[in-house]
Amino acid sequence: MDIAIISLPTIIYFIVAAAIILPLIFKIMREYERAVVFTLGRFTSVKGPGLIIIIPFVQQIVRVDLRTIVMDVPTQDVISQDNVSVKVNAVVYFRVIDPEKAIIQVENYQDATSQLAQTTLRSVLGKHELDDMLAERDKLNSDIQEILDRQTDAWGIKVANVEIKHVDIDESMIRAIARQAEAERERRAKVIHAEGELQASAKLLEAAQVLSQNPQSIQLRYLQTLTEIAGDRTSTIAFPVPMDMLMSLFKGNDKKDTAG
Repeated sequence: MDIAIISLPTIIYFIVAAAIILPLIFKIMREYERAVVFTLGRFTSVKGPGLIIIIPFVQQIVRVDLRTIVMDVPTQDVISQDNVSVKVNAVVYFRVIDPEKAIIQVENYQDATSQLAQTTLRSVLGKHELDDMLAERDKLNSDIQEILDRQTDAWGIKVANVEIKHVDIDESMIRAIARQAEAERERRAKVIHAEGELQASAKLLEAAQVLSQNPQSIQLRYLQTLTEIAGDRTSTIAFPVPMDMLMSLFKGNDKKDTAG
């Protein structure tokens, strides 16, 4: 019985051929990857993850990453509605949910999303005043995210979140804002002081009405005031005595004399 002996060059030939052909036939897609398959230039299917088989020279694939992409939006010059020039940058979180659309409907979905995010950022912030940019970031983030998500839906892109990172203001505008904040604090302090004076005057009026109903209480109040002043380190005390008090004293003495 004859035993076929394969020569060493033939073995090497088969090894080289397998090393060249097998990678063209078998592709391995990771869990977060998908392969968009084109057969003779026409879209065929989306495959993956795992091991997929491709017909060499007839089919081609484009790998698509399904993980969330974190993209920085470059600093944009924005003029607010109240004509204040600011520099704003942001970060966008998005991912591919439809690999077919992401490859076929747009040339480069990452660049397209980046450009759209820049124009949307300028457009949305330009409709608001500076105070809104500084105080209502959550609302602005939501508005930008909603617009981006709606416009990128045709590309198979889902914009999950948008965050405004920095709002840089000119130095002169910072000083103006500081002066405005100081003036606002002074206004509030004056309002609080005026409200306190109003409440105090109301209480004083109420006390005066109570004292006017009983003249003896006025005398007691004067005596109490004298006691408080006497506690101070003053050598001379000038204390005015109302005529009403003197008259009441005189009347009290006249009653005693008449009784006697």
